[in-house]
Amino acid sequence: MSFFHGKRIVVTGAAGFIGSHVVRLLRGTDCGIIRVLHSPSEPLTRRGRARVKDVIGDVCEQSTWKAALPGADIVFHLAAQTSASVAEADPAADFAQNVIPMERLLQECRRRSPAIIFASTTTIAGIPDHLPVNESFPDAPMTAYDRHKQAAEHRLKEYALGVSLRLANIYGPGPLSSNTDRGVLNAMIARALAGESLAIFGEGDRLRDYVFVEDAAKAFLAAARFAGRIGGRHFVIGTGRGHTVAEAIRLVAKRVEARTGGTVAVRHVKSPGPSVAIDARDFVADSRQFRKATRWRPLV
Repeated sequence: MSFFHGKRIVVTGAAGFIGSHVVRLLRGTDCGIIRVLHSPSEPLTRRGRARVKDVIGDVCEQSTWKAALPGADIVFHLAAQTSASVAEADPAADFAQNVIPMERLLQECRRRSPAIIFASTTTIAGIPDHLPVNESFPDAPMTAYDRHKQAAEHRLKEYALGVSLRLANIYGPGPLSSNTDRGVLNAMIARALAGESLAIFGEGDRLRDYVFVEDAAKAFLAAARFAGRIGGRHFVIGTGRGHTVAEAIRLVAKRVEARTGGTVAVRHVKSPGPSVAIDARDFVADSRQFRKATRWRPLV
């Protein structure tokens, strides 16, 4: 963490799932943290050594970046619309939330040159013939959300100190998502603790690479530390281990039963509606390039 001493660090989406963990990891360091928030958030109860300032604004607006970026050494750009189904319902709105902010950020970076670490997403062509997936797989976005994340990536790759992290399925403690297709494991845990049954859509046999949120946050810190070496590239971030959706949900039931002494029913049901294309594929990440470049590794 000594790398971040004395740095001025901007975190967009700072009250969000990954952003709040990035801030938590940094707050014990002697640095300046600019939390960019869409609306006022609760102040940090334990700030540690970091000097924390909040900038309230919309990352789609140039004025927000003008207020946040002066003197910045590092930008963790995590603010985004993250639901594939929401993006499919209104692609124009998703473009505005996931591409325009990158354009505004890069426009402002003409005046200064911080490292930019961007939260992107995995994009692969259907179900690959083999797993795991690495950076050599051809890009073939399947949804509006994927296309817009990729568009933002392409803009960032023209910037020497920009790094895109393509994230697998992130899970762990944090703010609840308002989107039904996000934070699925957290929602399942909450239902199980409330004594409700858990539903698996179909067979639940699709593979996912579940990454603990603190490991994901540490990947962002690692990327910032080595941005001078790995800038202009994208990396696939995951554990390298695949588990089916059914395995994950049954593990939730098992652990909640052990904690509460109760019984958690698990049942297979028909999906309530059409799923987005990306849900019908397997995914396991090969993160060896990122591990080699930064010495990061997932601990959970």
